[in-house]
Amino acid sequence: MRSYNPDLTPPWKRSAPVPEVPADRDLVVEEVTTGFCGAVIRCEAGTVTLEDRFGKHRVFPLDPRGFLLEGRVVTLVRPSAAPARPTRTASGSVAVPGARARVARAGRIYVEGRHDAELVERVWGDDLRIEGVVVEYLEGVDDLPSIVAEFAPAPDARLGVLVDHLVPGSKESRIAAQVTSPDVLVVGHPYIDIWEAVKPASVGIRAWPRVPRGQDWKTGVCEALGWPANTGAAWQHILSKVTTYKDLEPELLGRVEELIDFVTAP
Repeated sequence: MRSYNPDLTPPWKRSAPVPEVPADRDLVVEEVTTGFCGAVIRCEAGTVTLEDRFGKHRVFPLDPRGFLLEGRVVTLVRPSAAPARPTRTASGSVAVPGARARVARAGRIYVEGRHDAELVERVWGDDLRIEGVVVEYLEGVDDLPSIVAEFAPAPDARLGVLVDHLVPGSKESRIAAQVTSPDVLVVGHPYIDIWEAVKPASVGIRAWPRVPRGQDWKTGVCEALGWPANTGAAWQHILSKVTTYKDLEPELLGRVEELIDFVTAP
């Protein structure tokens, strides 16, 4: 049988409920027992610190019905912590909360492959959307001169190109030299593949393996590191370890920033 315990306190003796008010910084209240009036400067578990107009500090417990706010009894409670917004994007730029993506520019940034595009998006995606810059991938640079000609770059439609393994004497450097338009900027990094532009420590390895010449580089890396022979899965593992620009080598960082500045220049 359920017990029933009615409240036999007369209505005129019952305490009316009072509002709970977050003890936000600078909220001015009066402590009911001492009459101390001051602004909240700190609220910790179970206590609140007030500062009066003379700069004196007093600490009080967060007791129910313990304070007056504009003459009304209230119960102060600890404010709920708001989630901190990131102040920087993954690229290190100042974050712009709530910023909407800009309509895409006529200019573009081309990279060699899908992995390059995914890495650029991972780190510079927020910046690129604000600037209205679209990144596309080429599946190699063998046909770069004809691709540039088809794009028809102009002062209001600049083209930036990021090339893997752009070092003196390489095939890539000879192809890049054929592009001479002032509205095209071709830059590159020294790595055989974009995987190497991720710092080994970020991936949890001591160094990227040396792969014998003539062997597919990505396959060779997977073999040397004891990873499954699935380069797609290996790349997703690598990409998941990249959270900010600090996970990338400077040789890539500088080149991507250079391309973004080039295609967004007035």
